[in-house]
Amino acid sequence: MSPCDFGDDFSVGDHRTHKLLSQTLGILARSRHLTEPPYWIVTLVQCLRSTPHASVPAGALLGTALGWRATFWAVAFLCVPAAIGILTGIRPQPRDTQDEANDGLSLAFELAQLRVPRLFTAMLLAALVNGGTFAAFTFLAPVVTGTAGLGQVWVPVALVLFGIGSFMGVSIAGRLSDQHPRTLLVVAAPLLLVGWLLLAVLAGHSVPLLVLVFLLGMLAFAVGSTMIARVLYAASEAPTMGGSYATAALNIGAAAGPALGAVALESSSNLGPVWAATALTALALLVMLPTLRMIAPRVRNVEAAK
Repeated sequence: MSPCDFGDDFSVGDHRTHKLLSQTLGILARSRHLTEPPYWIVTLVQCLRSTPHASVPAGALLGTALGWRATFWAVAFLCVPAAIGILTGIRPQPRDTQDEANDGLSLAFELAQLRVPRLFTAMLLAALVNGGTFAAFTFLAPVVTGTAGLGQVWVPVALVLFGIGSFMGVSIAGRLSDQHPRTLLVVAAPLLLVGWLLLAVLAGHSVPLLVLVFLLGMLAFAVGSTMIARVLYAASEAPTMGGSYATAALNIGAAAGPALGAVALESSSNLGPVWAATALTALALLVMLPTLRMIAPRVRNVEAAK
């Protein structure tokens, strides 16, 4: 198995991360009624979503050096401490705590929150941004090895750069999106669109390609993690389902984006998925700009926007 094989399956592990993210955010959302998305949300997303960007290139390098079985043995070995932690750390929730969490909130009421324009719009934007990201980076390997003409060993290098950029992007968003979400979106989202355009134009040159991979990872996850916080904030009236709404939006993008990227790859060239990412990001901007005050109200206007 080559690094290219791992690069083409880049988004597979992230679906499992999204499932864990949904469950964790659901627990945290039930523990407090969100009024403004706090820093712990994006910190949690930073930890969970950065994991695939480290593990995928590491697995690619390990499989190339020692054979594909070595990667699976490494996964099995890493599961041991996780299993021990789960078995020893999980405690059953007291019945009175469960009753208190569900008091006064029915599933029908929480599902009805999907009709609220601010929640629906935030979910749509999260899906579009995430879809663009995975449309391009699921098919990064053909761009690196075909368009730029680099060797297969550069595929995991590019994924590492993307992972470092994504970690930095979520870190930046975690410090800015709570108090300045509108500023962050106004600055980062247009830059993300420009970045996709530059990648489509300059992908044939190795140095600009690698630099842009890093920058796009940072911008994509800065915008994406901010939209996660916006969805959770908009879903504050649905504390049980709020985490699921955020993760559903991300998973829709993570599934539809690579599907559109595959169609673009088959019907055009190696850069087809990058152009698909450009189109999805442009659509997100068209939706975001006229609704920005609704999805990212100023702190003093939060209650009025509900």
